[in-house]
Amino acid sequence: MTQAPAQQKRAPVRLANSNISRLHHKAYVTDDQEATRHFYEDLVGLPLVATWCERENLRGKERSYCHTFFGLTEGGALAFFQMADPKDKEQFRHKTDPMTLDHIALNVDEPTQMAIRQRLIEDGYDPATIRIHDHGYCVSLYTIDPNGIIVEFARDTASFDEMADKRCVDAHSELKRWLAGDYTPNNTLR
Repeated sequence: MTQAPAQQKRAPVRLANSNISRLHHKAYVTDDQEATRHFYEDLVGLPLVATWCERENLRGKERSYCHTFFGLTEGGALAFFQMADPKDKEQFRHKTDPMTLDHIALNVDEPTQMAIRQRLIEDGYDPATIRIHDHGYCVSLYTIDPNGIIVEFARDTASFDEMADKRCVDAHSELKRWLAGDYTPNNTLR
């Protein structure tokens, strides 16, 4: 089976009841816009595509902030707020624990993944903190950005389309099975 038919087969099932076309943006609060810009633009390779300097009433108080956007190929973005008043950041900040499973995952190819790893190491990141994990259907590089956010750079394996087709067909039954207490793994690629 070629890649195109597999993608065409999945898309109608996944999007049958949705007009959502892509991620517009995912936003976080940062303490340091320049460190964030350096990480995402210089090390990861996402261009800074917009900077909005704003003042508005947020949750009952006039607040000033800077809102940056780093562009993704399909048109979405990762976005970061830095509040002018340091006291405001605590009210809006997401509390990230490096041991959590919360993360943002970005799709890359293998050369991009390895180039990001190399740039991180050259920038002084400890190689021990840059983890590569083979999930079977994708191989992921994990690191932590300057804001404590876990960022995954995932590249699909050769079997991704076949596995994605299978998981798409049985997504509801597998969820129902697992919620009923049958915790048997269905990832046969590991």
